[in-house]
Amino acid sequence: MGEPPGYRPSAWVHLLHQLPRADFQLRPVPSDFAPQEQEYQQALLLVAALAGLGLGLSLILIAAYLIRVCCCRPLEPPGTKSPPPGGGCVTWSCIAALLVSCAGIGIGFYGNSETSDGVAQLSSALLHANHTLNAIDHLVLETVERLGEAVRTELTTLEEVLTQRTELVAATRGARRQAEAVAQQLRGLAFWQGVPLSPLQVAEDVSYVEEYRWLAYVLLLLLELLVCLFTLLGLAKQSKWLVIVMTVMSLVVLVLSWGSLGLEAATAVGLSDFCTNPDNFILNLTQEETGLDSDILNYYFLCNQAVSNPFQQRLTLSQRALASIHSQLQGLEREAVPQFPSAQKPLLSLEETLNVTEGNFHQLVALLHCRGLHKDYGSALRGLCEDTLEGLLFLLLFSLLSAGALATALCSLPRAWALFPPSDDYDDTDDDDPFNPQESKRFVQWQSSI
Repeated sequence: MGEPPGYRPSAWVHLLHQLPRADFQLRPVPSDFAPQEQEYQQALLLVAALAGLGLGLSLILIAAYLIRVCCCRPLEPPGTKSPPPGGGCVTWSCIAALLVSCAGIGIGFYGNSETSDGVAQLSSALLHANHTLNAIDHLVLETVERLGEAVRTELTTLEEVLTQRTELVAATRGARRQAEAVAQQLRGLAFWQGVPLSPLQVAEDVSYVEEYRWLAYVLLLLLELLVCLFTLLGLAKQSKWLVIVMTVMSLVVLVLSWGSLGLEAATAVGLSDFCTNPDNFILNLTQEETGLDSDILNYYFLCNQAVSNPFQQRLTLSQRALASIHSQLQGLEREAVPQFPSAQKPLLSLEETLNVTEGNFHQLVALLHCRGLHKDYGSALRGLCEDTLEGLLFLLLFSLLSAGALATALCSLPRAWALFPPSDDYDDTDDDDPFNPQESKRFVQWQSSI
């Protein structure tokens, strides 16, 4: 099978396609893209489930580390206020993890933008293909109606005018038959008319899903950015309550990061399987949804010399019929107009209709050629298999960095805020406050001295 112009499976597609797959019983599953098969669905779900396993291991390791730190802390003599050794390393390791998370957020924004650009290219290609198909239907309908109107009016009038000349009436009826044959041949060129599958609807559905996907990732990225910034602020201000709140939020973002990681991994693996050989799947799916003949679909999806134009015979017959009509009208104009001047007006109207029909016919020939629709097909594949897949890989990297950095921060944050000096509410009270214990003691001493 031929590949769309400008599209070649990338190295990432080949690499992801070579990864082993297994179902829930850990039996090997072929890497051919088959989303309708239960085994293949289980293989993708198992890829996504690996992220859940990673989340569980992360939470176990974090809990084990914090329990070890809390339970194995050496006892301090009463009244000791000096911070335990290594407190600075804990804080700086937490800050480094948060900075790594911020770098991952930048990668995430880039990946989200690349994914959105790829889906936008896919939608644009579908809209352009829909425009081409609608143009074909419109030209066919307009041309058939124009020829039908010419048969009903001008040719009928011409027959009535030329009644006295049998040979001229026979030529007029021949032109009528030719016009009806052209209209019949042209009706078969509107191959997409009445097809239930609409590229416009597909493009709208894809754009609708992408809009919410893009928004969800933006909110996730902004949430993680706010968590990082407020955590750094809490460490700088040594604010216990702020760091505790951000610790809880970091745990929430950690769960979301592992969840997005599983979704991205399964999508990237499935997309690599599709992009390795998209023609078979697209051909079978389109034929199932539209009911069109396989020769038409092969012509537009493959567009190579091995596949002939399924409309070539209709186009050739229509062109010959139009040339024959044109010749007959010229003969009628030479023979009939000198004897029947009233025949000039319908003949001129027929010439005008024939010129418009020939112009529409040449446009149809250009639109029906496989180059245009095949170019849209290649553009859609490039958007999906290059930009979208690249964006997913960057989002995958973001999720990995985010999960690792947040796990490190969650190990460090409880130790960091435990090292903060105690926040005495009385330290901030005014010295003249009579309810301050120190001020009350001074007041009692002053009274006894009096």
